[in-house]
Amino acid sequence: MAHAPALVRSTLPSASPGVPVAEGTMLADKYRVERVLGRGGMGVVVAAMHVELDQRVALKFLLPEAMESMEVVERFAREARAAVKIESEHVARVIDVGKLENGLPYMVMEYLNGRDLAAELEAHGQLTVENTLDYVLQACEAIAEAHALGIIHRDLKPANLFVITRPDGTTSIKVLDFGISKVSLTGTSPAEMSLTQTAAIMGSPTYMSPEQMRASRDVDPRADIWALGVIMYELLTGQPPFVGATMPELCASILKEPPEPIRGARPDVPAPLEAAILRCLEKKPAARFANVAELTRALVDYAPKRSRISAERSARILRGAGVVTASLPPLISRAPEPKASPIAVSTATAGAWSHAKSNAEPSKAKPASRNVKWAIAGGMALAGVGGFLVRQMRADTPVASTVLANPSAAASLVPANSDSAAKAEPSTKMDPAAPTPAASAIIEAREASALTAETAVPAPAASKGEASPLAAAKPRARPNPTAPSPKAPSEAQPAAPPAPTRKNPLSIEIK
Repeated sequence: MAHAPALVRSTLPSASPGVPVAEGTMLADKYRVERVLGRGGMGVVVAAMHVELDQRVALKFLLPEAMESMEVVERFAREARAAVKIESEHVARVIDVGKLENGLPYMVMEYLNGRDLAAELEAHGQLTVENTLDYVLQACEAIAEAHALGIIHRDLKPANLFVITRPDGTTSIKVLDFGISKVSLTGTSPAEMSLTQTAAIMGSPTYMSPEQMRASRDVDPRADIWALGVIMYELLTGQPPFVGATMPELCASILKEPPEPIRGARPDVPAPLEAAILRCLEKKPAARFANVAELTRALVDYAPKRSRISAERSARILRGAGVVTASLPPLISRAPEPKASPIAVSTATAGAWSHAKSNAEPSKAKPASRNVKWAIAGGMALAGVGGFLVRQMRADTPVASTVLANPSAAASLVPANSDSAAKAEPSTKMDPAAPTPAASAIIEAREASALTAETAVPAPAASKGEASPLAAAKPRARPNPTAPSPKAPSEAQPAAPPAPTRKNPLSIEIK
């Protein structure tokens, strides 16, 4: 294995310094290398095209110097096996693995178009509360599945959370780099058991929990919860909670110093959310959230609605694996927003309200309920006019005189198809004190429009020399206590003075 780097350089085309492959290289007779995507401490990732499927993929190689360590090679293989086991959409899929003829191992992964949260943080300085929680809750979904399989990531950081855009325009998080993940010892190979039990420090120091700094073999899922707390703190404030000019200073800060309050730098962060993040950063693992499901439950009330599905999935995954035994309270604890109560519109104003709204929205068709309101309003208005005329007729006011003096004008107000007008018979003799047939027809028409409980019934035809039957018949209307009692027909009535001539025969004078 010590001679592998020389073998690689002698069999592959000229490449960039430290990169084992060059652009245009054909690997395994089907992958054509296009360009370098990124480089880490132990490996490099390049974009390549599957020439047979016309599909862009990502190829991950170990760096030549990393090939000298069997432990690093085994970790590379572990990353592939761990990623394949986790089926979450928030983990970069591993499509294939293999070795080149020179012994160089490679991993074929899905091609991701986007950038990681470290680049997002560098571009924006700070992230919004909603975006921070959305990203972290999606990552928790992947971490919950890993924990259910007995896999602890041990290297969660913004650079390993990759943001992509789905076809529908929404963003999605992909958790990367399970290379130093710790797996359960059940069913593992002797090489993996030896690798897991090592006491060496593995991971990025800024995001390491205190127990991981002391001994990586002693970590459990709460080490990943610590790292998620560090990530949220940094995304919201723009800097990690523990800093140091040197490695010893950083380690001392993580082991002993409490983090600064988040709300000092971000007053818009709710106090319960700050308390949840600081709980992730407790020095003792027992003081942190026991599992990812508890963490998501504490965050979901402050996350956007689209993120709640990730919290629910995390809880179901861990409950199905037996990690969470007690049922969690409902995730959606906020009271539903009250619906706007309908505006009560009185019958008298229904017509005006409907007319105003129809003018404001000319393009919308009026619903059937508006026509009903119009009919009710029109009927009420007609009933009011009819009642007013009846009272004026009975009171012998100038309104009655006007109608009596202008029978032709009054007759023009009666509908041609009125049943009352059709039944009315003209009288040969006119009693000055009685209303004219036209006036009686108006009274009956108005009373019918008012929807009274009773209908007007004409009196029997009078014999010659008697008063008009319409004059003798009294319309059946509701009693009006304010109107004066009409005089009996038998009493002598003086002749009504002629009404003054008016230009408008339909005008009504009201005193």
